[in-house]
Amino acid sequence: MFPNIEIQTTADGSSTLYRPDMDEHYHSTNGAVTEALHVYIQTGLYALPIQPVSVLEIGFGTGLNAILTYMAAERSCLPVNYTTCELYPLPLETIEQLNYNLPDTATKVLKALHQCPWNEPYAVSPHFTFTKLHNDLTLLPLTGKFDVIYFDAFAPDKQPEMWTEEIFKHIYEKTNPGGVLVTYCAKGVIRRRLQSVGFTTERLPGPPGKREMLRTRKPFRDGDTVMR
Repeated sequence: MFPNIEIQTTADGSSTLYRPDMDEHYHSTNGAVTEALHVYIQTGLYALPIQPVSVLEIGFGTGLNAILTYMAAERSCLPVNYTTCELYPLPLETIEQLNYNLPDTATKVLKALHQCPWNEPYAVSPHFTFTKLHNDLTLLPLTGKFDVIYFDAFAPDKQPEMWTEEIFKHIYEKTNPGGVLVTYCAKGVIRRRLQSVGFTTERLPGPPGKREMLRTRKPFRDGDTVMR
């Protein structure tokens, strides 16, 4: 059974969810949409000048990162293959109560992302193909390779099993050379774990209310390329 959740309004007017059982929010209370755009779209999706882009999201949640990526793909005519995983899907009635100030078309697409079949590709538009996997990364054998990883699990002190060196090694092996991982979390222990599996890391300015975030990159080796 899904735990009780509360819908709350963040500083930029957009919604987030709060889980009392974990004492944890799904997004920053300083602005849900603002945080997602800063961390995942501007710093992640736009970090690589390649087409198409293969995105892996850890934590589908409300679908906010996915719908913002869809909108960016449509604006830029950028082909995106988007894969996300989620162990505890949210009820559609909860999603329908969230306010992200989306255009009508995007609101319909967000609903479709939550209603489409699990574990198979769904062609949303000529620029955006979406696959959601009903599982979490601790149990999920990923297939394929990815250019951009949105690491958006709950905080390390709330969901420690998602922030282990083993998980990061699994992701590193599935990341294309030159690919990036972005996350809102800038804790030193997390940065060191990412470095230990081979990623190079950089601290970047965080979204409102957060001083820093992390972006990592898988180094190139001789003969590697991400141009396709």
